[in-house]
Amino acid sequence: MRITLLAVIGLVTVCGSLDAAPARSRFTQDPYPSTYQPIASGPVLLRNATVLTGTGERLEATDVLLQDGRIVGVGQGLQAPADASVVDATGRWITPGLIDVHSHLGVYPSPGMSAHSDGNEATAPVTANVWAEHSVWPQDPGFHAALAGGVTSLQVLPGSANLIGGRSVTLKNVTATTYQAMKFPNAPWGLKMACGENPKRVYGQKGGPSTRMGNIAGYRAAFIDASEYLRKNQPKPATPKKKRWWESASGGGTSDSAGDSGGKRDLKLDTLAGAINGEIRVHIHCYRADEMAIMLDLAKEFDFKVAAFHHAVEAYKIADRLAAEGVCGALWADWWGFKMEAFDGIQENIALVDRPANGCAIVHSDSEEGIQRLNQEAAKVIASARRAGMEIAPERAIQWLTRNPALSMGILEQTGTLEAGKMADVVVWNQDPFSVYAHADQVYVDGARVYDRSDRTRQPRSDFMLGQDAATGGAK
Repeated sequence: MRITLLAVIGLVTVCGSLDAAPARSRFTQDPYPSTYQPIASGPVLLRNATVLTGTGERLEATDVLLQDGRIVGVGQGLQAPADASVVDATGRWITPGLIDVHSHLGVYPSPGMSAHSDGNEATAPVTANVWAEHSVWPQDPGFHAALAGGVTSLQVLPGSANLIGGRSVTLKNVTATTYQAMKFPNAPWGLKMACGENPKRVYGQKGGPSTRMGNIAGYRAAFIDASEYLRKNQPKPATPKKKRWWESASGGGTSDSAGDSGGKRDLKLDTLAGAINGEIRVHIHCYRADEMAIMLDLAKEFDFKVAAFHHAVEAYKIADRLAAEGVCGALWADWWGFKMEAFDGIQENIALVDRPANGCAIVHSDSEEGIQRLNQEAAKVIASARRAGMEIAPERAIQWLTRNPALSMGILEQTGTLEAGKMADVVVWNQDPFSVYAHADQVYVDGARVYDRSDRTRQPRSDFMLGQDAATGGAK
């Protein structure tokens, strides 16, 4: 009998220091805390499957034991407790639950109507004061469609109209009445920023910025204000920090982002200060390699870290730099050419970002449809890489959908890999998940079977959809 108990929480990661989140300061106290409670469930033994652990391993004829909402063991010949449900997974594949690092479910829900358009607070170029969670509609039918595709956690972001669009929120993909009941416990917030065409297009007729140089000036002004605010509102170090060139001797603000560096509490500057402190993960919508390089220099100027560049169709051009600086690329398989800054995309982008030793590639959706088939998006990357002479094994590719997004979102200690002690977020696939014929047979969130393709009672529907059959004459 061979038993493999994979490493407990706290593994050393390969993409910089993104996995370690500092304790919350006054800038990131949560007045709307998570009320998420795992669904009560008994132990489950998934037996005799091909297991992709998300750590780079592929294990054949292997069992996965779930108990008390956690993974207890991964290995061969595991013994189930007397009260366990035993699932014969022979011929099936098991992976960690999929994680989408870039979703707008709940803030741009279905049906897509103007009444549901709650993702962009397009009233000022910098709206770091808004939080995506306060727009999330838990009844969005897209959550359940994503669940059927194996998605167990997701980051919901503001849109990309603004230079700085606000805070993101990480959710567990469970049915709930309030967003707080979906909110991933203790997950750090993200900060959504956007480069290039979007903010200059939106604000070009609203007083600016209207150019890329205006975009950069806007980021710098906002972070100058935030640096002043941070200096005034946190305990003074025993050894005074060297003063930055923009900081005045009197401590007054010297920038022009909105004149918000005064004495009272400021919600916008709370968020930006949290990003500088490393408590809030910075996620940047950015397509071109030259702009990503500028944003990395901006991060150095103001002492914050970029967690991931999103969309990033030219990330392949700076893959080595991204790996060296511990920055993930959250990317599409093959979207390109729909605007000028997306023109130089290639189908090997993800494979090339993944190629360096410390590369951190992520397959993301940015789509209520794409989130339903993230596994197939990853399969397209495998095929494109093969045509270019790069073979990528399933045990490597699954990390694009589980481990790496968890790393960039600051939740890798809790989920993203099948390791003892982690949340029991698990998908049982009918076959190799990177086959065009693959589908999720069962999905577990914290050990509870929340979706089952063969059991209609475990195929949840949102409150919004209840009664729709009768309203449409019984259509299914």
